[in-house]
Amino acid sequence: MTPAPEFTPSPNVAQLKESATIAVSQRARTLRAAGREIIDLGAGEPDFDTPNFIKMAAKRAIDAGATKYTAVEGILPLRQAVADEANRRWKGGDKVTPSEVVVSTGSKQSLFNACFSVFGRGDEVLIPTPAWTSYLEMVALARATPVPVMGDPSRGFRVTAAMLEAAATPRTKGIMINSPSNPTGSVYTPDELRAILTLAHERSWWVLSDEIYLRIVYGRMGTSALDVAPSRERLIVVNGVAKAYAMTGWRIGWTISTPHVAATMTALQSHTTSNASTVSQHAALAALSMREDADAAVASMVAQFEKRRDAALAILKTDPRIRLLTPEGAFYLFMRAPGADTTPDAGGVFAKQLIDKAGVAIVPGSAFGTPDWVRISYAAEQRQVEEAMRRLVAAFRELA
Repeated sequence: MTPAPEFTPSPNVAQLKESATIAVSQRARTLRAAGREIIDLGAGEPDFDTPNFIKMAAKRAIDAGATKYTAVEGILPLRQAVADEANRRWKGGDKVTPSEVVVSTGSKQSLFNACFSVFGRGDEVLIPTPAWTSYLEMVALARATPVPVMGDPSRGFRVTAAMLEAAATPRTKGIMINSPSNPTGSVYTPDELRAILTLAHERSWWVLSDEIYLRIVYGRMGTSALDVAPSRERLIVVNGVAKAYAMTGWRIGWTISTPHVAATMTALQSHTTSNASTVSQHAALAALSMREDADAAVASMVAQFEKRRDAALAILKTDPRIRLLTPEGAFYLFMRAPGADTTPDAGGVFAKQLIDKAGVAIVPGSAFGTPDWVRISYAAEQRQVEEAMRRLVAAFRELA
């Protein structure tokens, strides 16, 4: 029998890398299936169940026959709810309308739709780094060039407008910003975000503002681009229900842009996935419209995240050699790995040792453009988080 020819990927995906965060969770599941006790602090997923009022809304929608196709861009009540929420922040005269909202299968698809619709060959896109691993891949799939702009660790890796301006070239077409940040947990202040958006407006850059963690902020309110932007002309705000409402599996995200951009993204989505899950859209509608129930549920989850954060920090700080950021939002700790500056891919080495010897899964910082660091999620039961931190400290001392 003639052997099958070796598969050669299309040039469209030849350089594509597997998601490192998903790979960590898959390895944790594989080890568990083999009988290992693994504490998985790699996933970017709340461990809470979806609030009951949302699940009940989904059941009612099913009983009412919400099982058919919807408009590609999503059901009108959900798009209206998103627009209403946006208008509580946006004070400009051009109020957000439902026609400027496109609902997609998770905020990841929303980000991809935006990248594919506004960037192309020859464009450069500034990406504050460390950055979520998929940003660079999405920009590259749009045949544009991602340009990492490394932040300053002393200020939580947040970049400044001046740093972005220094990295820009005549080919710069836009920036992708994420606050609160995955992986660092850093939160941009209103003044910092305003300065960045003002620069982008002056340079006619697109701004893709990923605000999926916006409601998970400790001690203050998070700032949306809609709070401080001088204009919505080249602004695309991305959000969804996955993180704040513990709805990762429901797969609902959205973009807020302008009518022409929204129409382009709708056309793109019509040839890829069409509409997001109908039942999930009705569940998301409940999350946004039943505000009293939603606010109570989000506040409860954020309070528990903060309690876990504080417990994890207390254990990690028992060794003064451990250097890490104190997160202001999201549910991640970003820690400098032992051997940083001297060991190639120190974060990868530490992450491998931690899962192999201590049974704790974390994500190497190389996934985010910072190989000397690691990301630790505390979206797990508190006792698991505390036990994992004790194992991590012991592993750190062994390598340090």
